[in-house]
Formats: sequence, structure tokens, C-alpha cells
Amino acid sequence: MLLYLRLLKESLSFALNALRNNKLRTLLSLLGVTIGIFSIIAVLAAVDSMDRKIKNDLSGLDKNTIYLMRFSFGPSDIPQWKREQFPDVTYEEFEYLRRSLNDLDKMSFNLFTRKENIKYESNTVSSINVTPCTNEFMDIEKMKFAQGRFFNEAESNSGSPVIIIGSEVASGLFGGQYPIGKKIRLYGQRFTVIGVLDKEGSSTFGPSKDISVFLPVNFLRRLYGDNSDMLTPAILIKPVKGVDIEAFKGELTQKLRTFRGLKTSDINNFFINVLSGFTDLIDNIVGQMNVVGWIISGFSLLVGGFGIANIMFVSVKERTNLIGIQKALGAKNRFILFQFLFEAVILSVIGGLVGMFLVWIIALVLSKALDFEFVLGFWNILIGTSLAAFIGLVSGIIPAISASKLDPVEAIRSGM
Repeated sequence: MLLYLRLLKESLSFALNALRNNKLRTLLSLLGVTIGIFSIIAVLAAVDSMDRKIKNDLSGLDKNTIYLMRFSFGPSDIPQWKREQFPDVTYEEFEYLRRSLNDLDKMSFNLFTRKENIKYESNTVSSINVTPCTNEFMDIEKMKFAQGRFFNEAESNSGSPVIIIGSEVASGLFGGQYPIGKKIRLYGQRFTVIGVLDKEGSSTFGPSKDISVFLPVNFLRRLYGDNSDMLTPAILIKPVKGVDIEAFKGELTQKLRTFRGLKTSDINNFFINVLSGFTDLIDNIVGQMNVVGWIISGFSLLVGGFGIANIMFVSVKERTNLIGIQKALGAKNRFILFQFLFEAVILSVIGGLVGMFLVWIIALVLSKALDFEFVLGFWNILIGTSLAAFIGLVSGIIPAISASKLDPVEAIRSGM
């Protein structure tokens, strides 16, 4: 064990001498490893950060949450022209399903609509996201409040002119004023602020709640009716925990087909979009991005491997006399082999660490410049270090073998 520790110490010393004595040559040779590790870890860190952000945004939603609507979240076998003829889900269907579905936990009727401007006295916040919904939407989304509350069932059913606003909307309209009870204008109508949400940050799944407002869906239905082109309805359904989702989807399909009077030969003219299917799609995209990153970075690592091999062949040639002396003094082939292998691994790891350091610096800069947290996780650092060590091992094996097989007499004579 002590022998290997001594070997490691000597190899580290030789590697550092190579860096000090031949700065430009070593730098250029290590550049391939640095770029390769930088590319791989940058891709892995970016994809991991994006994946973490998406999953964090979806953490408030149950994966079995269903979006029932005329559109599909993913690809469909039904031709587009036929899908465009599907009817929108209706409030009457929402009420029917809420009464008749088994294993139902929460259900909300929502309208997707365009961005709007909202005003309070002389202050205006532009391009806010408006979410008209029923009162149970709060339980499906698991909203957190900084002040006030969500609207209740009575306010939801009657379409009361009340509104919940996001943190950025509250800041833009009221500054440091207390917002609860204030009257604001939206759609040319007055709404009373009854709640302000906690700051959420940017969201990759739908608009951020910070720049959103929530109001009773029946207010907008009363204002625009149920056939407005600017409104797209959807029914959000959350089954009870532990339910067989396929059986639940089967019951939902059967009940809606019956309500719509569809014949046995008719196809479903609606889509049941389960959130878990969307997250599976995200996982698939993330996996593909990782594969592409590995393929692209592999070329840089290949170049880096040749660079390490070049350093080690030069090192063997420069230290041929020293190798001969070591062998004459009784050093075994295995000792020489491990000495050069360790040196190759150390050089490669140094190049890899420089690449990871660059990723860390760029991640810090981007995290401060953008509203997005780039994270260089422990596993990515471990992958980068292990990969650099592996490249060093593979690249150094042939020079190390050639060094270990040198004849001591010839090696000493060649250095004279």
C-alpha cells in the first residue's frame, strides 16, 4: 500500500513538473480533455437544472391530474382537420361529471384566455396571465398565499367580481401599499383584491403565478358567454389518491360519451390528458438531450485522449535514462507501468477539473443574469472526474507499457 502511495506522490510530482516546464505544450495537449469535460458537464448541468426546474414547477400538481379538453397535449392519431371540429367542454358537462364521477377528489372548470392589462388608479401592469376558474382550482394547484385568501364556492358560483393576484402584479400595481380590499380594473370591470400569492419565480410549465391573476370563471362566462373565440375551456380533474388511473379514465370516457350522445361507432371527440403522460414526455426529451450532449462531447474527449497520449510518449522519451536507472536499481516493470499510468490519470483529471471549474463559473454568471438557477450537482462533478480519470487511463496505457518494457541497459545508454 505504501508503495502505491509513493508511486502516486511521484506521479503527481512528475505531472506538475510537466505543467511547469512545458506550459504551452501541456496546455495545448490538455485542452481537448478540458473542452470535452466542459461540454459534457455543461450539457448535463443544463439539462439537470432544466429537469429540476420543470419537476419543481409540477410538484404542486398530482401526476394523475387530468386536463379534459378538445386539444391533446401530445401527438394524436386523429387528423388535425377532424380535431378542429371537436366541441369545447362545457360548464354543464363539468357540473354533470362533478356529480356523477366516482373516486373524484377535486374538479375545476377553467378558461384559457389571452393576456390582458390590469390597472389600479394610474398604475398599469401589462401582459398579465388571466386564469378564470372555479374555487377548487386552488386545491388542485396547491397555492400559497402571502396575504388574503382564494374565493369560496359561493363567490365562484355567483361569479363575484373578486380577484387574486400574483406577487409581481401586486408590486406593480400597489408598490408597498396593502392590496387587500383595493379595487382594480380588468376587462373594463372593477374587481376587489381578496388575495396575493407568494412569490414563485419563473415557471417552465405554463405562466408563472407571479404575473397571473385568478378570478371566478362564472364572471367571465357572464361577461362573454360560452362561445367566445377568445376563451378555451378545460376541465381539470384530480382523482382520489391511489386510484387506478386507467379505470378512472375509462369511467370518465364512458360518462362523457353518454352525456354527449356519442354512438358506439363514433370516436371520442375530446382528449383526456393525464399529467403523468406529460412528465414522461419531458423525461424522454431530457434523456435525448443527454445522449446528444454525450455524442457531441465524445469527439472532444477523443481529441483530448490523443493529447494525453502525446504528453506521455514525450514524457517517456525524455525520461528514458531515468527509467533505465530505476530498473537497474531493481524497479519492477509493474512499478514503471503504474508510475506513468498515474501520471496520465493525474494530468487528465487536472484538465477535467479546469473544465468543471469553467462550467461552475458560467453557471454562477447565468444564474445571476437570468431568472433561472443553473446547478452543478455532486453527481455531475463525480461523473466529470471519473470520466477524466478514465480518459487518462486509456490514453496512458500504451505509453506506460512501452516505458515498462524498456531494457535498462539500452535505456541508460540512450540517455548518455
